Amino acid sequence: MIQWEKNLAELGLALPPVAAPVAAYIPAIRTGSLVYTSGQLPFVDGQLSAVGKVGAEVSVEAATEAARWCALNALAAVHDLVGLDAVVRIVKVVGFVASAPGFGDQPVVINGASEFLGQVFGDAGAHARSAVGVAELPKNTPVEVELIVEVR
Repeated sequence: MIQWEKNLAELGLALPPVAAPVAAYIPAIRTGSLVYTSGQLPFVDGQLSAVGKVGAEVSVEAATEAARWCALNALAAVHDLVGLDAVVRIVKVVGFVASAPGFGDQPVVINGASEFLGQVFGDAGAHARSAVGVAELPKNTPVEVELIVEVR
């Protein structure tokens, strides 16, 4: 078993199937040594883990967990394209948080993705990041996450 697989197993997780695109795009694309994922939603067994705006219908805790699911789904897209064994490091995480008026803890929410990637890849999971509050996200999801990953 590869280290990332061991780490996922210790977290009680396995890579899910790649989420089917909800519009005209592909889940991930490689250019040179980088893989860019499309924004991933917090699908769990085909259903969103939460819906609504963070700071209103969705708690910070539920949104943080949703960010973790987004990151797992992004890893599934990377794995489907090149295999996670090829990952050198996570370069950047971009997280979008559907935010109720006045909500300002987007970085706390996206920590769900960042901390998860550190748990899976250790030092190679450390990355640059943006955490952006937005008015709406697709399917009324509270969180969307995309990755840039360096691969062999």
